[in-house]
Amino acid sequence: MNRSVESFISYLRLEKNYSEHTVDNYVRDIEQFIIYTNDKDDQISFSKITDIQARSFLASIQKSGVSSRTTARKLSALRSFFRFLDKEGLIEKNPFTGLRPPKQTKTLPKVLSESEVITLLDLPETYKKNMMQASGVVNDMQQYIFTRDSAMLETLYSTGMRVSELANMNEMDLNMQTGILRVLGKGRKERLCIIGSYASDKIKKLLELNKRYWPKMLPGKNSRPVFRNNKGLPVSTRLIERTMKKYLALANLNTDFYPHVLRHSFATHMLDNGADLRLVQELLGHSSLSTTQIYTHVSIERLKNVYEHNHPHA
Repeated sequence: MNRSVESFISYLRLEKNYSEHTVDNYVRDIEQFIIYTNDKDDQISFSKITDIQARSFLASIQKSGVSSRTTARKLSALRSFFRFLDKEGLIEKNPFTGLRPPKQTKTLPKVLSESEVITLLDLPETYKKNMMQASGVVNDMQQYIFTRDSAMLETLYSTGMRVSELANMNEMDLNMQTGILRVLGKGRKERLCIIGSYASDKIKKLLELNKRYWPKMLPGKNSRPVFRNNKGLPVSTRLIERTMKKYLALANLNTDFYPHVLRHSFATHMLDNGADLRLVQELLGHSSLSTTQIYTHVSIERLKNVYEHNHPHA
């Protein structure tokens, strides 16, 4: 990797406290730009990048059909990278400074109804019973996976956690007596999540199986992940996504949804049932109240839809 890029990565991690997910995205965006300029990673001279190359790259991204949000993120990543190089005295000016991101299309988050969520959360147990009826047996690892899947879905909906936060969930951050979980979110900001009784029961069963199958801490990591794959290692965000899509299909729900839909559903259902907006903001870990306010619009839209479908003179 280019030394300038390595230095920028260290800056993002140590000084900006960016999450690994954000750092990975920035690195991919920079690498994409390097490839676009037809230079090899170890030979590129960032000081020779022109405004024309920057504009041309942005135009190619927009023509590729990606969303305006993705385009804006790539522009932000490259603008930040070249700003860093400018501060370090490695370039004379930032070629991305004058470029504006595309207008963002405001779309409301997709959510599941309360009944759809209940159907989804019940599926791992239902699927296990159906398997037992069909084959008469569920082996130990299948039993673990069903218990884990059920606990993952319940925890996502109970806490409103991000998928990356769930994947990194550790026993040492969990207090089962108080039902409180310590979470390290975006920007390495710490917050407390409340675990509901349903999720708590599922997690307790999972922890018992974890202790049975993997009694020792992970070598070299000094940790006990709550959610593990069949090798005892922490689950990946990709595994969580595949799990979610499997159960969405079994529930005849939209398989285009990602696990994040449970975070959206958590926030919307909390507000629908009278929760204070600032409380929901704290639980979600939003730094700005305006980010949380979008869920009030979701609730209003749902209310309007119910009205239009049920009122005779709507």
